[in-house]
Amino acid sequence: MPNKHTDPVFQLIKSLTRSEKRHFRLFTDRPGAGEGLKFLQLFDALDALDGYDEDRIVAQVPALKRAQLANLKANLYKQLLSSLRVYHAGQNPDIQLHEQLDYARVLYNKGFYQQSLRMLEKTKVAAQQAELPHVALLAIDFEKLIESQYITRSLKDRAETLATEALDTVTHLARMHELSNASLRLYGLYLKAGHARNQTDHEQITAFFEANVPATMGPDSTFFEKLYFYQAHVWYHTLNQDFRACYRYAQKWVDLFEGAPHLKDTQAMLYIKGLHNLLATLFNLMYYSKFMEVLQQLEDFAANQTRRASPNIEALLFQYIYTNRINAYFLEARFTEGLAIVPELLENLVLYRSQLDLHRTLVFYYKIASLYFGSGQFRKAIEYLTLIIDQKDLSLREDLQCFARILNLVAHYEAGDDASLEYQVRSVYHFLGKMDDQQPMQVEIFRFLRRVGNIAPGQLKDEFIKLKDKLVAIYENPYDRRPFLYFDLISWLESKITGVSVQDVMRRKFLKLR
Repeated sequence: MPNKHTDPVFQLIKSLTRSEKRHFRLFTDRPGAGEGLKFLQLFDALDALDGYDEDRIVAQVPALKRAQLANLKANLYKQLLSSLRVYHAGQNPDIQLHEQLDYARVLYNKGFYQQSLRMLEKTKVAAQQAELPHVALLAIDFEKLIESQYITRSLKDRAETLATEALDTVTHLARMHELSNASLRLYGLYLKAGHARNQTDHEQITAFFEANVPATMGPDSTFFEKLYFYQAHVWYHTLNQDFRACYRYAQKWVDLFEGAPHLKDTQAMLYIKGLHNLLATLFNLMYYSKFMEVLQQLEDFAANQTRRASPNIEALLFQYIYTNRINAYFLEARFTEGLAIVPELLENLVLYRSQLDLHRTLVFYYKIASLYFGSGQFRKAIEYLTLIIDQKDLSLREDLQCFARILNLVAHYEAGDDASLEYQVRSVYHFLGKMDDQQPMQVEIFRFLRRVGNIAPGQLKDEFIKLKDKLVAIYENPYDRRPFLYFDLISWLESKITGVSVQDVMRRKFLKLR
């Protein structure tokens, strides 16, 4: 039996706002809505439930037989989507443009060719202004169909004009798709394994990038060609940890929208994702003043009462704003104060669970664990790191899985859990062996934690100093630097050496950078 989390009709109904439900009832009151509105009774029954339960549904709708339920749900689902399409058409230019294409088809079928052509011309121009070339191409193809079949007495050289428009549009679409494919595949590499681990990774990524992304953009490049070009550079430089170059292209990404402000609403997802990637780069560069400026830009967009809202955009704003609020606490080394954000963060993780992917959830768990670790609450850090480690699907963020285990080892050491430390070291060593991801930093941490129980208390400080010197040397190698992006273990060692909390050590570093 479907449950409340998997039944699509139930999920859709529970996502409806009050005004969307009101519109649905008006929509179903139109002539020909069908079947004596039995599906509306099903809608009421589902809307009244807290969780999906077919027995209760059948009991609440006496005229409904269980054998009819599947077909009735399918009809209800179709009616809901039709209602939502009409309700949200005003906020989605692509829906409006496809509707105009439908109108042009109706006029064509009635034999009103000139009216159909006028509708298509209007649609084509609007699609080009909205940077929707795929819709413009549909309109052009339809225009060609009409012109090729009927003497419409349209403008002279119409055939040449349409042929040129079609070729130009197809050329732009081809370039756009080539760039978007390259961007998506580079992003997929980042989600799979994170940053380049060695020179071989770098060479493979670079070979793919150079084979699929042009060196420059043409002067006639469209908005989306430029956007995907910048995106591809952001992912490429992120993979290679070249954050200065990444900053340059992430800023170009955002500036592209600043130059076309009307697209901030219609393409809000891409705009706020650009802001998020710019923030991620500024965080890695530790460029605090610019980071706070861009974070305010993101928060101002979220607070704008005139912007177009949707559950998808609200979920993305939640992810990006909370991720970067926590990153701000990391930059400022205010871990204890940052813990105040955790309860509302966890509430929102539940609220947006249907929109959140596994990747985002794991990142939030790691950030929460890092806040607890930085504030000295090591057992709470272990609790959230365990949520990542126990995740069986290793297809996403192998690097996050690896570094969660490293931080977990250090947290066990700090928590004084000597009984399980040796087992944890063996377990992590085995895991990283399977992942083929044993880096110098990890090896040195293993060696230290394996023998820490045999080190005399009076010698611990000297051993921490030796370990710190080794990690500082390792940090100088760009490919060995990526583990330090996940937590500042050098600052942790400085705290052990000086007897000052890791939070205070990192706070002093932050104050020197300001």
